Order: sequence, then structure tokens, then C-alpha cells
Amino acid sequence: MQPKQIVKALISPKYMAELIRFRRESAALGLPVPKLTKIRPIDEATATTGFDTHYVYHTGWAARILAKSKPERHVDIGSSLFFVSIASAFVPMIHYDYRPPAFDMPGAETGAADLLNLHFADNSIASLSCMHVVEHVGLGRYGDALDPAGDARACAELSRVLAPGGQLLFVTPVGQPEIHFNAHRIYSYEAVLALFPDLELAEFALITDKRDGATLVWDAEPARVAKQRYGCGCFVFRKKA
Repeated sequence: MQPKQIVKALISPKYMAELIRFRRESAALGLPVPKLTKIRPIDEATATTGFDTHYVYHTGWAARILAKSKPERHVDIGSSLFFVSIASAFVPMIHYDYRPPAFDMPGAETGAADLLNLHFADNSIASLSCMHVVEHVGLGRYGDALDPAGDARACAELSRVLAPGGQLLFVTPVGQPEIHFNAHRIYSYEAVLALFPDLELAEFALITDKRDGATLVWDAEPARVAKQRYGCGCFVFRKKA
């Protein structure tokens, strides 16, 4: 047991009282008694279950887009494995990452790819996603080279490989434009559109930072983005056929 666990337990009268009671009642019933060397003080007695709204909602949003569009195959670049593991249950998927994961799930394949130099032919992918990824490119967070224009170069590659008539699911932080080095960038709505001059916006949803009382807003008004500090924009782009 780590010293910090001991300190955390000792400064919580409630935890210590419950530990003593649980040990006593377990012994009286002849059940295993928690060892004092294995205590792990955790308090999650909240009225509701908390969750990361960006990653729960954007992956659910994207899965629903694929369930509706039903592509024969989907290619993902660097998105959450939660999305890959769920969506690959109904759409065959290939997931590529700069740091390919040791991931094994029926319906999903994995491979390595550099978003700044994708190894796919021009106009070759009909259904593509890259979600909560581009905002990191070029900041060095994941061992990639520093490149202030890395995000723009990555988006140009996504546009290049997308097939005519194809769809790109793109997700990134939105709100007041900022760079939080080396964590991520935050974009205005207009800046995201400017990253894809050759594509058309087909759909936009917004995961807000709850400043206006909402959370996931389907068919969101672009003006709402400017009110966010750290929202999440969910964009469906298409390439002209």
C-alpha cells in the first residue's frame, strides 16, 4: 500500500469508520476480511454518475452516423478505441494510429499511419473518421515532430484521401481559439471550415461545455460555438462527387 493511501484513509473519519465496521461484520459472518495493507480510499458517492462528455457523446454521435450511412468499410485515423470497439460491431473497420494499439476485436483491424503523410491513394476512402486527433498534431505530445502547421497539413491529407461523394467524420475542441501547449488546440467554427476548403459541410453537432444548460446539440447553430470555452464540434464533411 502506498503512503498516500494511508494518509488519505487516516484523514477521512467516514472511511475509517466504514472500514472498521465492514471488517467487523465480515468477520462475524465468516467472510474474507479486507487486509489493512490493501485499502484503497475512494469516494464516488455522488447523486449522479459523472462522465467525460466529449468522449461519451462524440463517439455515440459518430456511431449513429455510421449506423445510418451503413458504409461497406470504414477507415478511422487515431480516434478513440471506445468508438472503434463499438462501431466495428456493425461496420467493418480499419483503425490506424501514429502509435498503433495492441487491440484485438472482431470486425476491426489496426495499423500504423502518419497523419501528415497518409499511405492511401488520392480519392480512395469512401467513409473516413478522425476525431479528437488533429488538435494534437504538431505539438509533440505523442512523440510527433513539432510543427505549428501540423493540424492544417493533417486536414489536407484527410481531404486528399477522401473519395468523391465520401464522408469524413471530424471532431475537435471548439470555442474561443487558443493553443494549450502541448495538450491541444481549440478552434473557432470558422477555423474548422477553413481547414477543409475542398469539402462541404453536411452536418454539425455541438457538445457544449454546459454554459447554456445544454450538452449535446444536434444540428447546432454555429453562433453557439463562440460562447464555448472548451466545447466539442462534431462535423460531417463530404467531398463533391
